[in-house]
Amino acid sequence: MTEVPVVGREAVLGAIAPAEAIERVGDAFLRHHRGEWRMPAKVYLDSPPYGDFRAMPALGDGLALLKWITSFPGNAAHGLPAVMGVVCLSDAYDGRPLMLLDAGAVTALRTGAVAAIASAALAAPGAASVGVIGCGLHGAWAARCLAAAGYGPGVCVDPRAEAADGLARELGWQAGSPAQAFASDVVCCVTPGHEVVVQRDSLHPGLHLNLLGADAAGKAEASVEAVTACALFCDEWEQASHGGELATAARSGVVRREQVTELGAVLDGSAPGRPDAAAVTLFDSTGLAIQDLAIAAAVLQAWRDGRVDATTVAL
Repeated sequence: MTEVPVVGREAVLGAIAPAEAIERVGDAFLRHHRGEWRMPAKVYLDSPPYGDFRAMPALGDGLALLKWITSFPGNAAHGLPAVMGVVCLSDAYDGRPLMLLDAGAVTALRTGAVAAIASAALAAPGAASVGVIGCGLHGAWAARCLAAAGYGPGVCVDPRAEAADGLARELGWQAGSPAQAFASDVVCCVTPGHEVVVQRDSLHPGLHLNLLGADAAGKAEASVEAVTACALFCDEWEQASHGGELATAARSGVVRREQVTELGAVLDGSAPGRPDAAAVTLFDSTGLAIQDLAIAAAVLQAWRDGRVDATTVAL
């Protein structure tokens, strides 16, 4: 009989400080780019008209991971989060399940971390101010990680005034309008991706965009005209070209593979980042299982060190 610790949402979110999440996820990008960590393609299972399930595997550093997670946009009407699921972390040498984790919390931490990593790599020199459009769980962690990385002051925008106000109070930022957010040096969009929020006239010289919300086919936070006006970066081309900001532009032929640089190559120094101070850079994040592996491994270590409480179940 195998006993497995189960770590809930609040315990996951409390296990890792934003600075550690940033360090861990940055290292995962490097290891994946160098071929040390492996990540088969994400599998989508549609459940029309409600949403979809995603299965995301990864392997590295003696650990194997499978994340089973949802995107059900209408769940708010039922008092449920849109993103729910479980992460199973296993021993890569003998196959033993080592830990089960709340997938929504793991996703929030790695999404926030990548916002800070991409901004540090791609934003203009001296960039500081931040606009966060979408202040749900993932937007809030993007803001927290950016603040932990030294960015701010910030503007928080959300159609739910209480979400924007609460996050702004927490960080000492301010709630504001989309126009105020787009005046910032760094703008993070963390919306469901069903409506475009970034238009061509939203852009200004020196802007860096983190587009974190559109993570599947048919979703987009930026218009094709806005996308083609930017220097383009993504987490992984194969995934980004099939779902997310770059997919529509790629399908129509206006964006080609050679125009897009993967973030891991920039972090590794094998590819250039921002072309010049006046350029507008766009990072398309579709979410990678290797990022989830980095966070899950950190939570496992925290539990082994006695820093995280978990319920143990016998399988």
